[in-house]
Amino acid sequence: MTGRLEGRLALITGASRGIGAAVAEAFAREGAHLILVARTVGGLEETDDRVKRAGGSATLVPLDLTDYAAIDRLGASIYERWKKLDVLVANHGSLGVLTPIAMYDPKMWDEVMAINLSACHRLIRSLDPLLRQSDAGRAVFVTSNAAIGERPNWGAYAASKAALEAMVRSYAGETRKSSLRVNLLNPGAVRTKMRATAFPGEDPMSLKTPEDIAPVFVDLADPACTRHGERVDAQG
Repeated sequence: MTGRLEGRLALITGASRGIGAAVAEAFAREGAHLILVARTVGGLEETDDRVKRAGGSATLVPLDLTDYAAIDRLGASIYERWKKLDVLVANHGSLGVLTPIAMYDPKMWDEVMAINLSACHRLIRSLDPLLRQSDAGRAVFVTSNAAIGERPNWGAYAASKAALEAMVRSYAGETRKSSLRVNLLNPGAVRTKMRATAFPGEDPMSLKTPEDIAPVFVDLADPACTRHGERVDAQG
């Protein structure tokens, strides 16, 4: 039986653990070849093992996404080797610190914005031409409930995700007449390291796992997907 992503080329950021690793495994099971991006080589190798066990294959790219020139080089390398990109999953993120905005360290603020917002802009800038070369390009940007409503002490993270949503909606409007489909995905409360840092008193066993929500990413990456410019809640 042919997988839903058979023969597709998918790039996943934040692929060394958590949601990114689970999505990589799910995509591999559906037949995609993966470009896995994260800072840690060890984490990427662990995800690669999961991909292989699922019957897939991956190209590992150790990369700090605040190295914007490296993102440009990545796009050039993908073009040189494959000429296109079918799926982008921008899953990376930094929580920063939970503290009142008036006390927020400016350097930490800039770091969170660089990772959560500016890196996504640079990924779009580098990879948009490749996604448009696909017959059914798909781009999925991971957002958060923190982007909406009053979020005391969530400062830079909340602001960065709200700005990401505005940017992605603009991008969706710019690509509406193309074959590219662009969406935001809100995972909700998921059993990840970042969630444990933000909510240390929470029982992790009460939460969905990354594997539980990975099928929603498959739905949005599927060439048959028609959703565009939406904010999709992975847990309904």
